[in-house]
Amino acid sequence: MLDMKDWLQEPSWVTRLTDTFDMPYMQELNVFLKAEKEMGKTTFPQNNETFHALNVTPFDNVKVVILGQDPYHGEGQAHGLCFSVPQGIRVPPSLKNIYKELHQDLGVEIPNHGCLQAWAEQGVLLLNSVLTVEQGKAASHQNKGWEQFTDKIIALLNDEKEHVVFILWGAYAQKKGAFIDASKHLVIQGLHPSPLSAQRGFFGQHYFSQTNTYLEKHGHQPIDWTLPVYGQTTLF
Repeated sequence: MLDMKDWLQEPSWVTRLTDTFDMPYMQELNVFLKAEKEMGKTTFPQNNETFHALNVTPFDNVKVVILGQDPYHGEGQAHGLCFSVPQGIRVPPSLKNIYKELHQDLGVEIPNHGCLQAWAEQGVLLLNSVLTVEQGKAASHQNKGWEQFTDKIIALLNDEKEHVVFILWGAYAQKKGAFIDASKHLVIQGLHPSPLSAQRGFFGQHYFSQTNTYLEKHGHQPIDWTLPVYGQTTLF
């Protein structure tokens, strides 16, 4: 039987989440994903990338959380980091707007790809609320159990750590993060970077400089938001 436990490798998260995998809602989610596979449906991301955000950003390293909603549902897009796509995949519209805001805020050069792995490796947890999706069907795995699982992740960070920056773009993320203790963490809220909402106030809010100012104030190394540029593969 499909066993999601095997996809989570990072010890700091395994220790904290092992019991969660035994909860009834996670067992039901496991059965649902197995059934999807047996029906021949294609789901994203690949199994070994489902927990990529956790595997690449250990619990103790988390300094920033950016909260997304669902994985991208197009071929080759989702790789387990919210808003991010692998190198060689066209940069999605929301990420283009994130890059524009980053450039306006810190003067960071807009990269020629959409891979945010370098942020994750510095302690930016790029966490979607729902961690899988059926190919071509946005939001198809909502309300199957993932939301409770990712609530648990946010609760662990909220309870066990201090001075984490939570960046919540859009009403969905803000509702999910409503229980975060703003007395010991920084909660930055803004409109979603989607083209549908970005022009109504997403830009000009200085999310990234706010984050670094707060981290430095509390003795943490700021995030280097500059992303490496790879060859001449601009996909805008």
